[in-house]
Amino acid sequence: MEHLSFEILGLLFLVALIAGAFDAIAGGGGLITVPALLLAGLDPATALGTNKLQSSFGSVSATRAFAKRGLIDWKTAWPIAAAAGLAGLAGALCASLLSPRVLATLVPILLIVIAVYFGLSKALKTEDDAPRLALPVFAGFIAPIVGFYDGIFGPGAGAFYMVAIVTLLGYGVLKATAHTKLANAASNVGALVLFAVKGAILLPVGLAMAAGAFLGAQLGSRLAVRFGARLIRPLLVTISCAMAVKLLADPSNPLRQMAAGLFGH
Repeated sequence: MEHLSFEILGLLFLVALIAGAFDAIAGGGGLITVPALLLAGLDPATALGTNKLQSSFGSVSATRAFAKRGLIDWKTAWPIAAAAGLAGLAGALCASLLSPRVLATLVPILLIVIAVYFGLSKALKTEDDAPRLALPVFAGFIAPIVGFYDGIFGPGAGAFYMVAIVTLLGYGVLKATAHTKLANAASNVGALVLFAVKGAILLPVGLAMAAGAFLGAQLGSRLAVRFGARLIRPLLVTISCAMAVKLLADPSNPLRQMAAGLFGH
């Protein structure tokens, strides 16, 4: 990989910029960046580690942009972020212990459920509702579950944070998006620590993409603030469905294999 050209680095920068914008609004940036890294010739482990580097920059950038607009309640956010970050590190440490086949079976179903939920319900509102779960319970139980998943597997973590924050904490659409990006940033950075220790990051590529992700997240956060639920809802639905399709398109996916067996293909 030492022979990567400036043209390829430039293309990866642009890919990360676009993905960072989408990710700041509705998550799912890895749907774009991981395939791009694999196409550039990185092995899967290095692609995942390098992706964590650029996505960490993107999610931190989006968090900063939302925070500057006063959309993050830090008293609430810090416990959630701390729990998500520690859980992300723990998930990355345990990645080799859990069969990805289990997650590859469950996650597409959950993503489709989330897409239907946000598509049909009126959960995304401008104003906050009364919380359905106390903050200590959310920070001590829900945030670590999603953070652990983000460290051990990843796809859809932003959507899972979003649905949990909207339904259980009752946040309005922009506040929920802002807190989702903070939690996502924390679990990304937690997992990144392990990838860095393992040396599974191609630094020139990671830094080029990190610059793109940082700028893209600034753009995406501005679009989210300007258009609110009109933009966030359809993107959440579309990206959740796209991630489900992407996972199911893998020939090794157990659900796809099961369907092929049932229909004789």
